[in-house]
Amino acid sequence: MAGVPLAFSEALNLQTLGIPGDSIKHGLTTMDSDRWIISVEPNQLTMVDLLNGAQPTRKPMQAEAALMHPVRNILALRSGNIVQVFDIDAKAKLKSHTMPEPVVFWRWTSPSNLALVTATSVYHMPLDGQAGAAKAFDRHATLGPTSQIINYRVSPDGKWALLGGISARPGGGVNGNMQLHTFEKNVSQPLEGHAGAFAVLRLPGREPAQVLCFHGKKSAGDEPPQLFIREVGRDPSKGPAFGVQPQVIPIAPDAQDDFPVSLNIDQKNEIAIMLTKMGYAFMFDLHSGKTFFRNRVTNETVFATCTQESTGAIFGITVRSGKVLRLQFNGSALVPYVMSTLRDTDLATKMAGRLNLPGAEGLFAAEFDRLLSQGQVEAAARVVAASGAALRTPATIARFQQIPAQPNQVPPLLQYFSVLLESGRLNEQESVEVAKPVVQQQRLPLMEKWLKEDKLAASEALGDLIMPHDTGMALSVYLRAECHAKAIQCFVQRGEYEKIVAYSTSVGYKMDYAQMLNQLLFSNPGAALELAKGLVNAEGGPLIDIQATAEAFLSSNRIQETTAFLLEALKDNKSEHAYLQTKLLEINLLGGAPQVADAIMQQGVFTHYDRPHIGKLCEKANMWQRAAEHYTEINDIKRVFKNCHQMQPEFVVDYFGKLNREQSISLLREMISKGAQNMQLCVEVAKKYHEELGAGELVQVFESARATEGLYYFLGTIVNVSEDPFVHFKYIQASCQLGQFKEAERVCRDSNIYIPEEVKDYLKNAKLPDPRPLIHVCDRHGFVEELTEYLYLNSLVQYIEVYVTKVSPGKTPMVVGKLFDLGGNEDYIKRLLMAVGTACPVDEMVEVAESRNRLRLLQGWLEARVATGSTEPGTHNALGKIYITLNKDPKSFLLNNMFYDPKVIGPFCESLDPQLAFVAYKKGAGECDDQLIKVCHDHGLYRDLAKYLVERQDAELWGKVLNKEEGQAEDDPQRRQLIDQVVEWALPESTNADEVSSTVKAFMAADIPSELINLLERIVLQGSDFSDNKNLQNLLILTAIRADATRVAGYVDQLDNFDAKDIALICVSEQHMLYEEAYTIYVKFSKPEHSPDKDDQVEMQVLAMGVLVECMKDLDRGKTYAVQCEEKPVWSKLGKAQLEGKFPADAIESFINAEDPSEYVMVCAEANEAEIWTEVIPYLKMARKTMHENLVDTELIYAYAKTNNLTELEQFITGPNVANIQSIGDRCFSEGLYRAAKLLFISINNNSKLALCHIHLEEYREAVDAAKKANNVSTWKAVCFACLRASEFRLAAICGLEVIKYPDHLDEVVTYYSDLGYFEQLISLFEQGIGLEDAHIGIFTELGILYTKHVPDKVMDHCKVFFSKINVSKLVRACERARLFKPAVYLYMQDKQHDNAVKTMMERAPAWENDLFLDSVPKVRNQELVYKAVGHYLTIHPTLFTRLMEVLEDVADHSRVVNQLRRAGDWALQVGQAYMKSVQKYNVTAVNEALNELYVEEDDYEALRKSIDGFNSFNMIALAQKLGAHELLEFRRISAYLYRRNKKYDKSIALSKGDRMWKDCIDTANESESAEIVEGLLRFFCETSEKECFGACLYTCFSHISPDVALELGWLNGYHNFVMPFFIQTFRQTHVRLKELEERTAPPPEADAQNEIAGTYGNLSGYGNPLMLMNEPSMGMMPGMGGMPGMPGMGPDMSGFGGAPMMNGGMMNPMSNGGGMGMMPGM
Repeated sequence: MAGVPLAFSEALNLQTLGIPGDSIKHGLTTMDSDRWIISVEPNQLTMVDLLNGAQPTRKPMQAEAALMHPVRNILALRSGNIVQVFDIDAKAKLKSHTMPEPVVFWRWTSPSNLALVTATSVYHMPLDGQAGAAKAFDRHATLGPTSQIINYRVSPDGKWALLGGISARPGGGVNGNMQLHTFEKNVSQPLEGHAGAFAVLRLPGREPAQVLCFHGKKSAGDEPPQLFIREVGRDPSKGPAFGVQPQVIPIAPDAQDDFPVSLNIDQKNEIAIMLTKMGYAFMFDLHSGKTFFRNRVTNETVFATCTQESTGAIFGITVRSGKVLRLQFNGSALVPYVMSTLRDTDLATKMAGRLNLPGAEGLFAAEFDRLLSQGQVEAAARVVAASGAALRTPATIARFQQIPAQPNQVPPLLQYFSVLLESGRLNEQESVEVAKPVVQQQRLPLMEKWLKEDKLAASEALGDLIMPHDTGMALSVYLRAECHAKAIQCFVQRGEYEKIVAYSTSVGYKMDYAQMLNQLLFSNPGAALELAKGLVNAEGGPLIDIQATAEAFLSSNRIQETTAFLLEALKDNKSEHAYLQTKLLEINLLGGAPQVADAIMQQGVFTHYDRPHIGKLCEKANMWQRAAEHYTEINDIKRVFKNCHQMQPEFVVDYFGKLNREQSISLLREMISKGAQNMQLCVEVAKKYHEELGAGELVQVFESARATEGLYYFLGTIVNVSEDPFVHFKYIQASCQLGQFKEAERVCRDSNIYIPEEVKDYLKNAKLPDPRPLIHVCDRHGFVEELTEYLYLNSLVQYIEVYVTKVSPGKTPMVVGKLFDLGGNEDYIKRLLMAVGTACPVDEMVEVAESRNRLRLLQGWLEARVATGSTEPGTHNALGKIYITLNKDPKSFLLNNMFYDPKVIGPFCESLDPQLAFVAYKKGAGECDDQLIKVCHDHGLYRDLAKYLVERQDAELWGKVLNKEEGQAEDDPQRRQLIDQVVEWALPESTNADEVSSTVKAFMAADIPSELINLLERIVLQGSDFSDNKNLQNLLILTAIRADATRVAGYVDQLDNFDAKDIALICVSEQHMLYEEAYTIYVKFSKPEHSPDKDDQVEMQVLAMGVLVECMKDLDRGKTYAVQCEEKPVWSKLGKAQLEGKFPADAIESFINAEDPSEYVMVCAEANEAEIWTEVIPYLKMARKTMHENLVDTELIYAYAKTNNLTELEQFITGPNVANIQSIGDRCFSEGLYRAAKLLFISINNNSKLALCHIHLEEYREAVDAAKKANNVSTWKAVCFACLRASEFRLAAICGLEVIKYPDHLDEVVTYYSDLGYFEQLISLFEQGIGLEDAHIGIFTELGILYTKHVPDKVMDHCKVFFSKINVSKLVRACERARLFKPAVYLYMQDKQHDNAVKTMMERAPAWENDLFLDSVPKVRNQELVYKAVGHYLTIHPTLFTRLMEVLEDVADHSRVVNQLRRAGDWALQVGQAYMKSVQKYNVTAVNEALNELYVEEDDYEALRKSIDGFNSFNMIALAQKLGAHELLEFRRISAYLYRRNKKYDKSIALSKGDRMWKDCIDTANESESAEIVEGLLRFFCETSEKECFGACLYTCFSHISPDVALELGWLNGYHNFVMPFFIQTFRQTHVRLKELEERTAPPPEADAQNEIAGTYGNLSGYGNPLMLMNEPSMGMMPGMGGMPGMPGMGPDMSGFGGAPMMNGGMMNPMSNGGGMGMMPGM
């Protein structure tokens, strides 16, 4: 689409990436930015990364919709009412929220907000934080639940929102409604339209405007859609809101029902691009609202769009096909397109100026000239501002400067700059010009304001202008303009030396830093330091030598600066700087600043210096800690640590961390040997480094010094964290040695580290008076028996009771057992047990007693526990065993006791009495079922077991006894006996229905159907309380179905109380397929005796029919059964089966009998397929009696049409119906049923299709009438072409006139006529077309093109008459193709395309006309054409050259023209002489030189002299040299004259001497004002005896001749008479001057004034100035000494000439008068 302002391309196709077309639609595929496209597929999610070559990424996940964040890799998923947000990069869930209602639309309105639209409200969910979605506002009533939401936008300031949706319009079409909501006022306003968006416009003279741009279309009426642009959110106090008048949107003629689907803003160019459903693209200017482009870019609907912020391009995705389209504004084509197509000069200039677009330069220039010529200065300035950079040149500034200022008005230049400042930023030249008056008036704050607002373009010239007034402001200008040298100069003047290096490095500027540093070192050491720091920290490495710089600082005894510099230079701690690091520390340690060195070492930034050397210096300075840090030899360290008491304890402790293990132990031994003063330090060291040094070594150090207390404190600090058994043992040992038994007890009680045996043995051997540590050790580590033995044998029995009652009652069984083994007293043991009481564990105690056969000893203790209410199973188990053993009513105990454990008592009873074991197991309530079953099987207790099973009703238990195990015989006798007991005794004796039910279920689960049948027959058929039980009857039949199908029919006949429907369904299942039995059940229960309700009977009959037609597939039997039943639902069921069996005729009959139209959709489809139109008509008539469905009426019409029953068809459509006549009409039309289609289209007034029907029926006149009623271009076009094919030219012309009204269809009409060869008719058609009221530019243009092809004689007249209505560029191309150059030139000139007109006339001789050419050539924009015209006239029309140059005088570069004449030859200069004379007034060098050459060649010295005097712009010296050798005297005189004008007086005089032109010589000498030249000329006259000339020279050059020279020459040559007038005049002047001087210096009349006068003269000579040095040795005079006559600077000037300058500031030069005054003091 070249040449139009829209660049269109297909960027991508989603289907080529594997995305199915069904997923490419609204709601499933989204594109919220130009970074990602997300598509939800059935089983996965596809993510297309547009920034990475459109690489697709597929993730298996289930979601209804997905949305990608516009900036970050954040994905939002929606499933049902749940919305989740995930960070893909971090692989984390950011947020999850459950919406109160389903979401119908969502999108990211900003990088921090997700908008969710439901059927009733709009919600906002922030991305940050944990807050969920909050309701923003409710949907307006105009956007009800039936509206489909397609757009939601939030304004850039976040204060406004626009919600848009569409809905079906009654009668066809789509309505658009929008809701504008303000968050500040919480108010909404409904709008009628389809699409809208917010934009921010940059407006001149005010802040940017936030506007709402939307498409407006009223649902009622036929008003065309409009574009509305209104500013929203503006503060009324700041002025009126921006807005434009609503502009009509030109909808394409063939898209009258089209509507927009998206409106996107190109913020970069401030335009809007709107896409419609039919694929049209509209482009709008947001500043004027005008539509400047419309075209169809696709035939498919674009459903998802987004804007690319960086380029302003719009991306869109088409439905299903998945084309990703890219639409971008083509600025280079805008102006030509608007000018040639829209012919809107105002729009073209405004947009070109605002967007700086090419093509409008000439328009701006012409408008500027026009306004300036009318005196409209401000308007002209605004044209310049709007032109972009086209007119903002120095020439424009000069033109404003030339305009005279009017009184009491702003100067024109200031008006110009004010307008430019309002509109934007000035360029460099404008910035300098506007700054000049501002700086002169010292209005620097105004300059600063402009610079801050970026209104001025920075340049070196602007900085130079500001520099003398404000260095800081100049610096900012230099920095912006990248004037590096000037910027550094500003830094120096401002004293900001630290910024010099950073700036120079950043911009890559190189300079001599060393020289600058040396200069600053003596004048400003602080600045030198800052500069040096910057130099060593420069990027890329230091820019100076560090060592040399440091030595330079030291040479000036600047230790502080040296230190600061080296700290900065050496901060990187490089190994090559080891010497400098050492030097830095050394100069401070030896220079009296050890604290500085200490601070440096404290920082630890240096590691490469000479550490031993620095250590010695630190030791000398009594810096013991620093010395120790630097020593590595242990002897040096020990020497320094003799003063460890003067060191910080923290340092001492930390220092050991730097030593190895041997050094640390040795140093620690040395310190601890010095006595108790270092004990605390040693303990601290041991505490911190016990892991590195080893606890054993440290204990040895303390023990070797007999420091038990120190060892105790050391170990006490680490015992709680140490895991070394040795540490714990030594601590226990030290605690015991120091009598700290509680501490020993604590460690023994709490520690898990020590070795129990070692500690136990130590404590036993120590025989401590307090055995509690031993008790804890033995208790914790299982030495209870040894402890009991130790305490019992050492007569510490009281501690045994203490141990079992207070320490560990749970260990009582072990203690009692050991006492049993030691032969302890039983009474003591009983007392001990009673003392412990319930705290003693029963089970262990019973086990201990039982293993030692002492269980009866526990009877009293156990009974005491029971008496206290103990319910422990162990207690009751032990008592039970005792009672059973003693035979103390055991059965009563087993039945009544609730607390014993059957699992324990049961096995105990099995060997004594199995019946007791059964009772015990039965008491377990299911916990001992396995043991119970085993006892019953082993001892033959089957009846008890059967009764127990029936009563338990436990399916799992039944399974254990009924299910066969692997390897078990098929007929297990135990299983058989049990089943017999159940069938014969257990179940018949039961009257509990649940027991019967659970037993039956157990038999079913065991899969023993034969036994189950026997069981059920006994219950149901042989008479019992459960014979009529429905469940049992159901179960009997179902069991028979599964096990013995032959019994099913008999059971069905015998039984009446079962679930017939359910049983029948099971019978017809695929597993059993007992269709006859099922049919029998349905038929039996359809009778009144089984189903008294009529509806139930009919239901059973329908089900029976279902078995026949669906299962048995017997349609004939089904039809017979339907006749028997004569029920409509039965017929309906049969009809459906016949329909599915592809018997549509029979099915129609059945449905008619059933009066059931419910299957009308399928009936119509089958009837269409079988083409049984006659048969289906009665069915459709029947259906219409009970329903009014579109399909029924539509198919009935179609059946009438197919049977050619047009009479009934016409009657039907004229009556009430709900048929879709349009669709059926289209169907008839497509199948060739044109007469039926004609009737249908007549009924709905579809004249477009009616016209096509008339065409196919060859009814052309009627087709034209229908087309008139339809009045749309496609219909007119179709009828026109049909008439044309039928040679109905008159009718074709009638239609053609309606078609050519639409520019988009002109080419198609022309092509169709031309292909058929009807050129005369085509021209006639367009000649008629230009007479139409709404004839457009395309008609006139196309007629002109046809004239160029077929009637060339009419072209020129057509162009002249209809020029204003012609597309010039298009017709010009046609003229050029037809070689009709004169009309082409005329069009070019009328369209002001003077360049093309001039070019055509020069290239095509027949097109040339002198008057036209001269009229066009001054107006060309391309100046090269001017000089081509010059060459053309010189070559083709030389006689008219002067006339051409008269026209081009104001536009041509005369220097270039003269050069062009020179290249053409001498004859060309002769031809152009008249032209050059006319333009010599501009004083152009090339013109002057060319004319001077011509004058010399023509020997016209008068003209040459006149030219030289009038115009001085030429090379005078070259011309003088050329004329100096000319043969004519006058030319040589001109040469001397030129030399004199260029101050080459010697050459001029020499040339005049050669020609004896004495007067010229004297005038030249006088003009030179040089005494030397005048004296030389006088001597020349004396030598040549030219007395008169000598006198004349004295007279003329009087003021330049020294009297002594004149006197000398007159005396030597005897020219007394000639010299005497000179001396008379000289004496006269001297006398007058002396007299005036005496009058001025005469004394005042009072004598008192003498001293005042003397003081005054003294002050005049400089001695009275209080600021002068009073003791100047060169003066040589006493203060107060007056000046002497003749001495310069010492008094009044008596020479008579005055004005002689003083030397040495007003004091006498000491070298004057022979080297000084030579006066002594007191002279």
